[in-house]
Amino acid sequence: MHMSQIPFGITDWATVAPTTHEGETGLATWRTRQFGDIRVRMVEYSPGYLADHWCEKGHILLCVEGELSTDLKDGRCFTLTPGMSYQVADGGEPHRSRTTKGARLFIVD
Repeated sequence: MHMSQIPFGITDWATVAPTTHEGETGLATWRTRQFGDIRVRMVEYSPGYLADHWCEKGHILLCVEGELSTDLKDGRCFTLTPGMSYQVADGGEPHRSRTTKGARLFIVD
């Protein structure tokens, strides 16, 4: 990731219009800002959310609230709680998110 030509700015996430994305179960609500090729999101997963696909996009993800489990296609599973993060490269390990309690995440990709 190369970040250039992004002036200093502040984001009040409460003022960014939400979009909703259905999972296999549950709902994801995204508040998204785009800075050139870099997408920055505040994402809220409803309790019982399960992604409807295996993702191969790279992310840097920080758990802000709740609890998020991420399954890797090879069978490994990792759980994040507030203050924990993960990072994965584009084309890296296919992964899928789920949560029983709900979660709020800050994601850069």
